[in-house]
Amino acid sequence: MQGGLSSPGALSHAYVQHPPLRCDIPDIKGLFYDDANRFLVAPTADRILYWKIAASTQSGPPNSDPINEGPILSVRFSLDQKAIGIQRSSHEVEFRNRETGEGCSKKCRADSETILGFFWTDCPTCDVIIIKTSGLDLLVYEPQSNALRLVESKKCSATWYLYTHESRLLLLASGMQCTLFTGYQFSAGGIVKLPKFEMVMSKSEANNKPVLAAADVHIVTVYGRIYCLQLDRVGMALNLYRFYRDAVVQQGTLPVYSSRIAVSAVDNIIMIHQIDAKVVILYDVFMDSYAPISAPLPLLVRGLASNSKQAAQPADQQSSAYGGTLYGEGWNFLIPDLICDAENGLLWKLHLDLEAIAASTSDAPSILEFLQRRKSDLSMVKTLSLAIVRTTILERRPVTLVAKAMDIILDSYSRSMKMVGGAAGVRRTSEQNQQSSFQPVEDSRVVSQEPPGTMIGPVINTDSASGVESGQSQSNSGVEHGIANLAAHVDRSSLNTSSDSDGITNTSRAVSQATSSSQISDATGKRPQVVGEDSQPLASGTSMQHGTHVASVAISPIEMV
Repeated sequence: MQGGLSSPGALSHAYVQHPPLRCDIPDIKGLFYDDANRFLVAPTADRILYWKIAASTQSGPPNSDPINEGPILSVRFSLDQKAIGIQRSSHEVEFRNRETGEGCSKKCRADSETILGFFWTDCPTCDVIIIKTSGLDLLVYEPQSNALRLVESKKCSATWYLYTHESRLLLLASGMQCTLFTGYQFSAGGIVKLPKFEMVMSKSEANNKPVLAAADVHIVTVYGRIYCLQLDRVGMALNLYRFYRDAVVQQGTLPVYSSRIAVSAVDNIIMIHQIDAKVVILYDVFMDSYAPISAPLPLLVRGLASNSKQAAQPADQQSSAYGGTLYGEGWNFLIPDLICDAENGLLWKLHLDLEAIAASTSDAPSILEFLQRRKSDLSMVKTLSLAIVRTTILERRPVTLVAKAMDIILDSYSRSMKMVGGAAGVRRTSEQNQQSSFQPVEDSRVVSQEPPGTMIGPVINTDSASGVESGQSQSNSGVEHGIANLAAHVDRSSLNTSSDSDGITNTSRAVSQATSSSQISDATGKRPQVVGEDSQPLASGTSMQHGTHVASVAISPIEMV
């Protein structure tokens, strides 16, 4: 990169921050992740140790709860954190009241079925769902009587399952190749059953039928949309599916360069880790474009003692510096943005290097659009955005280009102010309804800076947005110099440039966009179902927080001038 940024992230677009959370405690029986509560759990013989994973992974003493001795296959806290569920075996799940210490168990018939797992839910009809090879048990947990009450049993065959709390989506795999799927979404809005669908698998040369493993399927939520990524090991491709209420549509195919991959989602960016090659590729599917936004680059470890030299260090030297191995055998990627190094007892959090991404393209409008959709580092977004606009002016770029760059900033600010005003209007209306007509009404000039509240349901309007005011812009001569000397490693002519898209509404649009890139395979003949114009996307439980029109940072006209 000629004249690129001088930051350590200039050779990488993604990094993990050192030091990680250390959980290498003697005598623990493994590490488990409770994604509903964001707890890292480390059980011992008679206690459960757990850490609350916040925005950072700073080390600290764990909390602990006493438990009965016995084998532990998985651990999940209830959503109100008043109970703990512990899977003891493939035929028993134990539930323990944290306040009273009393417990109860749910067992299955050992001769005819096996418990695959369980999870807690905010569904109004049940509290916990147990997944068995013969179907689902929907249960209500009654802490007063310390009992479980069966609400409903759903009969279906399952070999393995996949569930994430972020999406509230449960996928049950069945069939000889485990390519037939039954899906349910259990959310606060109720239960949505998806139509059955089949994932695509290439045939091997020996006419063997490969079996799809649970490790090859990943559920991610970006921009409030739920996607499923399925690795086809024979075809060396990653098939991308999107979920609708009445259909599941294959939207494209991403190339892979490793027989082992992992998937993460950071700030609405999909990261595909090519584990054998030890590189990561970034995708932004905001405009349903499946071209990578960067060249494959290694993952960086920031914050080591040799911080000033780590940009030039190879991966093996970085590994020895922190005492582990990058993309080692013990690495377990936790959706959406965590990495658990079970061998060394470490937990890492993934980050985007926005400065390095901005320095990898000379397309000012596209990178400005990209930055306005980010919210992980608002101060950096504002600094980079202002530096890009300033540089286009100083370089005497065409007036149309400068105007387009300014329009992007102003449009983002306008959307942010509209959403802030909308939230304030709703709040004022609610307050007026609660107050007597003789009471004074608050000054209408007061505008709340809080984003609208989160609504959880099976269907929402993904056009919703929230505005966040960031702090004052900061001058950054290094950033300005770097952007003035941009040198792209890959063709960056199409880094999503519109903020008015809201997903696919029909199959023809999906096909035209998927085939626009030479790296994307035509999947029109592989679509399990066709999406109609009235079909609504399946929304995640966090859709309102990650909506497609979220204005992450607002730069006012005065600041830009």
